[in-house]
Amino acid sequence: MEEKGIDYRYREYTEEPLSEKEIRETLSLLGVPPREVLRRNDRAFREQGLSGTESDSFLIQKMAEHPTLLQRPIGVLAGKAVLGRPPERLLDLVLQD
Repeated sequence: MEEKGIDYRYREYTEEPLSEKEIRETLSLLGVPPREVLRRNDRAFREQGLSGTESDSFLIQKMAEHPTLLQRPIGVLAGKAVLGRPPERLLDLVLQD
């Protein structure tokens, strides 16, 4: 984004984690259930004893409590969102607008 001269706001997820409501809204924009963006290799995944088969509400609650469980980066712009994996997908979001 910086190389292309595109302004953006970076939100440090550990200092300013998303609320359950924001996670729900973001998942809706992405069009995926929480298990699709759940980081299964994260330490919190093991420590919380998660399997990934829990209810959506439970997973969202855990993501709000442990923000490292949510894959990132996620770009949000003008009612659209993309998971930045690979990071070039973030450019697709900006260039479509």
